[in-house]
Formats: sequence, C-alpha cells, structure tokens
Amino acid sequence: MNAPKELLYAKSHEWVKKLDDGSVLIGLSDKAQSDLGDLVFVNLPAVGDSFAAEDTMCDVESVKAVSDVYAPVGGTVSAVNESLIDAPEAINKDPYGAWLVKLTDVSGLENLLDADAYIAVCGEE
Repeated sequence: MNAPKELLYAKSHEWVKKLDDGSVLIGLSDKAQSDLGDLVFVNLPAVGDSFAAEDTMCDVESVKAVSDVYAPVGGTVSAVNESLIDAPEAINKDPYGAWLVKLTDVSGLENLLDADAYIAVCGEE
C-alpha cells in the first residue's frame, strides 16, 4: 500500500498535506481509491464552507456506490480542485496528487496518523 511519509492520515482514509502557510490540502488515500474502484463523479463543497473534524465534507461516486468523504481536520474551504469535476478518474490515477480541497483555519492535526500508524490501521481492517 502506498502511503507517503510526509502526509498525515485519518482512519476514514483521507490524507492531509500541511502547507507552509498553515493551510492543508486534503485528498483520498491510495487505499480509499482502490477500495472505491473507478471514480465517475466528485461532489465538492463550496469555497467558504466550514467543517469540524469528522463532518461529511463532500462525496464521490464510483461504479460501485456513492461514498461520503469526511473532513479529517476542522477548517474553512479556501479552494477546491475543480479539475476533478471533469476528471474524477485523476484520483484513481494519482491519489496523492489529486487533492480535493484546501482548508484554512485548521484544527485537529494532532489527531491524525502518521504513515506507519495508518498502514497499521489498514492492516487491521
């Protein structure tokens, strides 16, 4: 399983990349995209939306089902990756390059897992 060491992870299979300005990018892990199968639709939140950790942030639709994506941390949406609207399959091709949202006013980073802990959690499922 691919889980880059420089990222943080939620047990619900989202990844978080800390940026220098204090904001974060959030996407779906390699395990999530693999489990979901071929993604055909992404429903992103609006810029300005705010979430607490574990809130439903958006959803993705695969050939199998529609699945909620949970906010791994709290924050306010400052950008969304609009390219995914026309090309949701980018998440399958490059899960760690195809971010979903950028959050500012971030809280709860201390509750996330490092790559080794995330891999261990995935092994227990």
